[in-house]
This record gives sequence, structure tokens and C-alpha cells, in this order.
Amino acid sequence: MTDLETLVVDRDGPVLTVTLSRPERKNALDPQMAAELLELFRGVPQDGEVRVVVITGAGDAFCSGADLGATADTAHALVRMRDIHRVAQALHDVPQPTIARINGVAAGAGLNIALGCDLTVASTEARFSEIFARRGLSTDFGGAWLLPRLVGLHRAKELALLAEILPASEAERLGLVNRVVPPDELDAVVDEWARRLAAGPPIALAQTKQMLNQSVESSWETMLAAEGTAQAVNFSTADTVEAMSAFFEKREPTFEGR
Repeated sequence: MTDLETLVVDRDGPVLTVTLSRPERKNALDPQMAAELLELFRGVPQDGEVRVVVITGAGDAFCSGADLGATADTAHALVRMRDIHRVAQALHDVPQPTIARINGVAAGAGLNIALGCDLTVASTEARFSEIFARRGLSTDFGGAWLLPRLVGLHRAKELALLAEILPASEAERLGLVNRVVPPDELDAVVDEWARRLAAGPPIALAQTKQMLNQSVESSWETMLAAEGTAQAVNFSTADTVEAMSAFFEKREPTFEGR
């Protein structure tokens, strides 16, 4: 990647951690961050060594949403939104499992970045809001697609239209996040989930992720056919052979993604 100004990217074996790093602006999403995220998300699928992507924020925030005070970008608003939605699509298209490590406020586009990940772990100090309506805006970064699928249509309307700020406990109750833990346990839980995912069969996990994402818009028959195709692919891989051998030998399998 080119030199990064708004992201910190760390690699620990198969786990890639991306830190949104504009702490002075609560990691608000500006055009530079959007461009860097787009390049990163588009590059991840080509990196065969990456098995898990963790997204988090620097300082005491995850991401406070779009930086409405950014003045450098003079493009028309519709052009800027197309850029933002390219980032949302690129995150959605990452085949590897993604985890949002939500350490603080996640609002607007920042919340929808988190919801666009496959798994979400939040600190008890995190706060959540589809804050757009308070700014005279409608939801973006995929929120209109994500929210109804996570919490149901009427709950989604409540979150988006009232734009309330929710504590972590309420976000967990509604199903916006998978797990809420004390701040001093956040790293341990995320690390353990990332380790388990990284040790899993990459091809099978990628296919499962893709099918689950497609399921809400597909028929029963379509998904049965997709499952059959995916399993046929899996049975042709060395990883499935390894899994079967490990089962009979009573040991943990070692998956290589081939």
C-alpha cells in the first residue's frame, strides 16, 4: 500500500489489524481515510496470508462517523457518496472473516462500518448511534441494508429515525453487537476470536460467509444449490482431507487454505 496517513495497519501472522487513526477527530471518516480503506479492503482478498481482518479505532473512539468538517474535498456530494459506498462495498466483499473491535463511540458511518463486519465485540464503554437524522441526513455506508437484517424492520426504523444514542448493553440486547465485555477484556476476546478464525479452514469459511450474506435475498432452493456447490468445492480441498484425518486421529487439524 501507499504511505498511510489515517490508518495504522499491523500484521500478526494471519491476523491483519486495521486501526482508524484520527483520534483528534474521534477517527471520523474523511476523504483520505475513505481512499485508504478502499485500497486496503480491495487488496486483502489477494493476500493469501491474511485469514482474519480486525477493525478498531485509535484512542477512546471507534469511529464517530463522517467528518462533516472536512473541507479539502470540493467534489459534489453525490460523487463523495459514491466514493463512500465503494468503501462499504469493498468491506462487504472481503472474503476473509472480519471483526469489529468497538472500543468507544461508533456513530453514523462509523457504526455501519462496524455492522458491516462479520462479528462485533464492544467495550462496555462503547456508545452507538445511527446519528444521521440529527445532522439532517439519511443513513449511508450500507445502514439501510444492514439494520433491518440485524434487528428487524421496525427496530431499524426506530434506530434510524429517532437517532438515539445507545449504551453497549442496549446495542447487545437489540442484536447490533455479538458480545459486550469490560474494557480490560476487549483485547483478549477479540484476540481469541481472531485466533480461532485464523485456525479455521479459509475456503470453507469464505464460502459460508458468502452464502450467509446472500441468504436474505435468495430462495430456499437457491441456497440449497449454493450449499451443494460449496460442499463439492470443500470436498476437493486438502483442508477437508486434513480435517477428516485429524478427526480419526483425535488431533486438531492444520488448515492451509488449499
